[in-house]
Amino acid sequence: MVFDLDMIQKVYAGFPSKVAAARALTGTPLTLAEKILYSHLSEGLPQKAFVRGKDYVDFNPDRVAMQDATAQMALLQFMQAGRPKVAVPSTVHCDHLIQAETGATADLTKALDKNKEVFGFLSSVSNKYGIGFWKPGAGIIHQVILENYAFPGAMMIGTDSHTVNAGGLGMVAIGVGGRMLVM
Repeated sequence: MVFDLDMIQKVYAGFPSKVAAARALTGTPLTLAEKILYSHLSEGLPQKAFVRGKDYVDFNPDRVAMQDATAQMALLQFMQAGRPKVAVPSTVHCDHLIQAETGATADLTKALDKNKEVFGFLSSVSNKYGIGFWKPGAGIIHQVILENYAFPGAMMIGTDSHTVNAGGLGMVAIGVGGRMLVM
């Protein structure tokens, strides 16, 4: 699932026509964020100009990225939806439950023992629903996303407040982590 070139080409192929339609509707120049948002509308081509803070808008993100601590709740909720598979390329990254205390090897060994049940659950659910699984020790989610999934013009949702890190490469990356998932 690394560098999904088909997805990237699809995003870029539809971008000009969607941005042109949005410009025509708004009658104004658009920021990069507005271009990305209008190009990811669930309705396809924009049908109206949206008003910030007033309109409710549905989007189709290109990717969902989850870290192990908050993915548990997100996946439990997904399982209740009764869907056979994720509709959007998604990944689980097991890095947040590894605490830096002694050294990389010892810390990973401790985390594997302490969180064995959680990691097993995440691996099993990921396998069942077609979700990419980055096992403990495979990399830190923030860097993995930058190196493998972020690209200009894309939209990503993550179960982590650090997801916005990917915005540095010109994508709209929205983190819905921590507190929002625990409430």
